This record gives sequence, structure tokens and C-alpha cells, in this order.
Amino acid sequence: MADGSSETKSSNQMWGGRFASGPDAIMEEINASIGFDKKLYAQDIRGSIAHATMLAHQGIISADDKDKIVHGLDTILSEIESGAFEFSRRLEDIHMNIEARLATLIGPAAGRLHTARSRNDQVALDFRLWVKEELQKTEKALTALIAAFLDRAEEHADTVMPGFTHLQTAQPVTFGHHCMAYVEMFGRDRSRVRHAIEHMDESPIGAAALAGTGFPIDRHMTAKALGFREPTRNSIDTVSDRDFALEFLSIASIAATHLSRLAEEIVIWSTPQFGFIRLSDAFSTGSSIMPQKKNPDAAELVRAKTGRINGSLVALLTVMKGLPLAYSKDMQEDKEQVFDAAESLELAIAAMTGMVRDMTVRADRMKAAAGSGYSTATDLADWLVREAGLPFRDAHHVTGRAVALAEQKGCDLADLSLADLQSINLAITEKVFDVLTVEASVASRTSFGGTAPAEVRKQISWWRARN
Repeated sequence: MADGSSETKSSNQMWGGRFASGPDAIMEEINASIGFDKKLYAQDIRGSIAHATMLAHQGIISADDKDKIVHGLDTILSEIESGAFEFSRRLEDIHMNIEARLATLIGPAAGRLHTARSRNDQVALDFRLWVKEELQKTEKALTALIAAFLDRAEEHADTVMPGFTHLQTAQPVTFGHHCMAYVEMFGRDRSRVRHAIEHMDESPIGAAALAGTGFPIDRHMTAKALGFREPTRNSIDTVSDRDFALEFLSIASIAATHLSRLAEEIVIWSTPQFGFIRLSDAFSTGSSIMPQKKNPDAAELVRAKTGRINGSLVALLTVMKGLPLAYSKDMQEDKEQVFDAAESLELAIAAMTGMVRDMTVRADRMKAAAGSGYSTATDLADWLVREAGLPFRDAHHVTGRAVALAEQKGCDLADLSLADLQSINLAITEKVFDVLTVEASVASRTSFGGTAPAEVRKQISWWRARN
């Protein structure tokens, strides 16, 4: 028969070396959220002050108790912000940490703060307030990024560059027009942010555990005090809803995808083979072994952040997909994903705004590349339709023959002689050379939203009035 010490040793080995005290230590480890939800301290205190003020207004607690509670919460806020507050894992979360400290500061009055609420609606409020504030930061960051692009677009409304499809030269465009494509993308992201703020602009506090409360609370009062449009309308949905977090992550994922596409272009454009732009040392690094290298690391890291943000969205969708109503502890896993995604998105937008303003645009390299790959072939086809009266399909065929002849002669379309072109179709006249340069090509694209410099400037003006 084994002695007691050997049984204890065996038990501890079974639980693992980290959890020396057995299952209680494991439960504390898996249950505690203070390690990450302490980020919600300001929102928790703000919500508690609004709740206490409402309770006193409704005669549910005394004015004296309310004053003690508010003073105590203000003291705790100062302690946390100064670094003097000691967070305890034994108290599980931010709510209990603050409540325990409040009891130490003001005594029994602290126990009246939790009247007519639950940690379920409390955390829903704290988290919703935090996400709303983060969305407001994201809106400002996107506005700054859009402004950076508008400045570059205006600066380069006439700068010709190749436009690509399949990463093959397609038609000449202007760099200003290309910049405005990102203005549209990030403008949609900002619109989604604004809609998300509108969707989530409802106060959860007062829903209590899931069924509401029998106390005569005024949820409209707390909603107004906390800056919400109105209170939520169903107590069950209120404590079980994390749509606002999912919507934030969805918006973040789409915006990160746009940032990643831009980052990829910056990486490509800054290669010696393209040489369209240069990034300064502020957004580049060197190689530890190859002295000639200048790496666009900031862009590469923005590109990589997209994976983290997308992963956070998938993680929270998976957490929520099988939960019955109302609250389940699974929902504790919501915050780390959102916190991480928010930090990644904020950094990525700031880095990209810096790179857009920092980059040196090499207009000469862009222009040289714009005429490669017979990029004005479509202009020739359009001229044949417009001036020679050919059906487009016939014009397409004639243009294809012209491209083949230019390839055979090793020259661009504009370098073919009139005799060369008339050997393909006699309807071609000298006027065709007016459309075969890249400058003429971009100037002709005057349709709404087109790449013509005058049209680009119109779009810049439209956006400046709304940014």
C-alpha cells in the first residue's frame, strides 16, 4: 500500500506541475479574465456611476449612498490610472475587482451598487462602450488615411502609370486615379464603421441577468447618461448579444483586406523591377547580410496583420455559433479577440497613413511602364469604332493584328508607320496617332469615374467636401 506522500505526488503529477494545488488552481486559471478585461476599467466605472445615479434618482438607494459610491469609484479610477491599483486573479474579473476595492473604501454602501443589475448586463455594457469608442477611433483613423490619399491623388492627377488586370499591363491610368480607388475602399470601410455605431447605439444596463428587474429603474436615463440613443428592447437578447463585437471584427477584417492589398502593391512598386515608389528609412529596414537591400517591412507587416484580424473574426463566430439563449460563460472568450484585432487594425491604419505620405513617387518610371505591353491597344480599337465606323469586334480583330505587327517589328503601337497600319486596314488615317500616346489615352477617359485628370480632380473635390 502506497503512503500518503506518494499519493499526493501522484495526484499533483496528474494535474500538472503548473497547477500544484489541484483542480481549484485549474478552475481559477480557466475562469479568471482579469488579465485581459481590466482594459474595461474606465467603461466599468463609467457605467457604475450612471447606474448609481439612476438608482438614487429613482429612490432605490439614498443620495448619501450614491455620493459615497461615486466618490469611491472616482478614487478607484485615479488609482488604476496612476498604477497604484492592485488587480487580483482571485476576484476573477474587472467588475469584482472594482467592487471589492469599493467595499474597502466606503463600506456597506458599496453593496447597494449592484442593485437591479447583474454581471451579465454589466459586462455587456462595458464591452459595448469599449467597442463603440474603438469604432469612433477607427473612423478618425480612416478619415486621416483618406485625407492622405486625397493629397497624393491631387498631386498626381496627371501622373501616368500602367493600369493592371491579372497583374498584366492593361490600359494607361493616372496615379491619382489609382489613389482614388483606395479612397473609395476606405470610404466604404468608414461608412461601415458609422453604420455599426448606429446599430449598437443601445444601452444594455438594466437587463440584469436575463429577465430584467422588478426595481423601478429608468433605463432611458442611464442610456442618455452613457451616450446611447436608447436602451435595448429585449433583456434576453441584451445579455446574449455579441453582434456588435462580430460586426466590429467583420469591419476590421474587410478594412485589413484593403490595407493588405495596398501593402502588396507597395511591396511590388518598391522593387527594383518596378521602381514606381521609394519608401524612406522610416518605413524600411536593411538586410543583415546584403548591404544593397532596402526592405518594405512596414508594408509586409501590415499585410501580415490581416491574418490575425481575420483569425479573430473566425474565432468569435465559432464561439457564438452554438450558444443557447441567454448568457453562457463561453462569451468570456469574446474580448481578447476584439482587443487584439483593434490593436492590430489601429497600428496598420497608422502605418499605412504614414507610408502613403512618406512614399516618393517616381513619375518617370511610371510613365515608361505605362506604354509597355501595348497598353493603348484599346484606344486604337475605340478609334476604329468611333472614326472608321467598324463594329467593335472587327475593330478588336484589326487591333490584334496591329499588336502582332508591332511585336514582330519590336516597337510600340505609336511607333508603327501609317503605311504599316493601313496595310492592316485602309480606313486608318494619321489622326489615329492622336490616341496612341499614354497621355492621350488617359485624357480621353472622361466618363464619370474615369481616369482622365479632369475627372479625377472632380472626384477629389467631391471627397474633400465629405471627408
